[in-house]
Amino acid sequence: MRWGKKLAVSAAALTAMMAVPAASEAHQGQVRIESGWLRGIATGDYRMFQGIPYAEPPVGDLRWRSPRPPAAWTGVRDVTTPGARCAQTRSHQGNPGSENEDCLFLDVTVPRGGAARKPVFVWLHGGGFTEEAGSDYDARRMAVSGDVIVVTPNYRLGIFGLLAYPGLAGSGGFALEDQQAALRWVQRNIGRFGGDPRAVTLAGESAGGKSICGHLASPAAAGLFQRVILMSAPCTGTVPAGAMFPGLEAFPQWTHAGERAGDGAKVATDLGCPDIACLRRLTTKDLLAKHHEFISPTYGNAVLPRNPDAAITAGRIHKVPTLSGITKDEMTYLAMLFYDLADRPISGDQYKALLHKAFGETHAPRVEQRYPVSRYASPSQAWSAVTTDVVFACPTARRNKDMGAWSYEFAEPSPRCPS
Repeated sequence: MRWGKKLAVSAAALTAMMAVPAASEAHQGQVRIESGWLRGIATGDYRMFQGIPYAEPPVGDLRWRSPRPPAAWTGVRDVTTPGARCAQTRSHQGNPGSENEDCLFLDVTVPRGGAARKPVFVWLHGGGFTEEAGSDYDARRMAVSGDVIVVTPNYRLGIFGLLAYPGLAGSGGFALEDQQAALRWVQRNIGRFGGDPRAVTLAGESAGGKSICGHLASPAAAGLFQRVILMSAPCTGTVPAGAMFPGLEAFPQWTHAGERAGDGAKVATDLGCPDIACLRRLTTKDLLAKHHEFISPTYGNAVLPRNPDAAITAGRIHKVPTLSGITKDEMTYLAMLFYDLADRPISGDQYKALLHKAFGETHAPRVEQRYPVSRYASPSQAWSAVTTDVVFACPTARRNKDMGAWSYEFAEPSPRCPS
């Protein structure tokens, strides 16, 4: 879920990325990578290469299969515009929809001058695993001011990246496999741009941050990054009923693929399909009708054999320097979206009902005593405070202690965005 922050190497990092420039702003530059020549945008301050394929298009028989290296091309490939967004529906935030499954692209922004061998910053976008794209984030300011190469990949979303289905190899883990394929592309190619593959920082917000928790616990991710930044990452603990979205029952942050396979079978039945082969023949539009049925990666597959929550608690993760934190009022956005903006602000009685649904008859009175409506401007703000703590603040604090992470809270009420 995107909470309106901007990217930077620290807690305020997201302020670095704004609108992507048009090709007319600059003359063009070229670089050769393993697949062929690229022609991107070049200015006095930076070079930008957009829409670089890092894997074969996951379409047709490759839908719901592990990503494969991209095919080579002849001539010079124009990479002055972003690649297609991965298939998604138009969001409440106004992010555009897409019916394009040929979407495994990444952008590379390279600053001029500075160190001869530059560190690399790979950004995994948020969006609740159902929306957004790497190209939504423009890395020019960060790259130039930090003398760092910034890579922003797309990855498969929703039903296309997270489908769990009986007997399906990789079930529930294709989004994470895509991200690791992008990281392997960085290892093989970033040196061509002047980057150091031994100095990769993997950073992400919300769904991107949760993905990183998965990679920390994934044996297949060993050596793909040297440090991580987790921003608003809901990746440990159990979310109480209704705490994330209205009407949603309590759920753990990570579920075994086998437990979700039945949901995939039900979706197939709803779509009139008896097997995965039939699902692969459906149109993208048909599948988008079930896009939000799958909104989190699963474990118990090749990319994520064990539960990241348990792995973090047990210390069975890749030992890399970690910066991890949240924003001060993390859940205010969702309370506003689902209640206040829906012209149904939470009432005092409804606040009590929400607490009882989330925490049960035994614990709800204690929570209400700790978060009384009288302390806040409205019941909506009281509910936002409760859910911020139970979904983000408390699990993050426990996780940071287990991981030995550096912690932060982004509390700036009026962050300045670049003009």
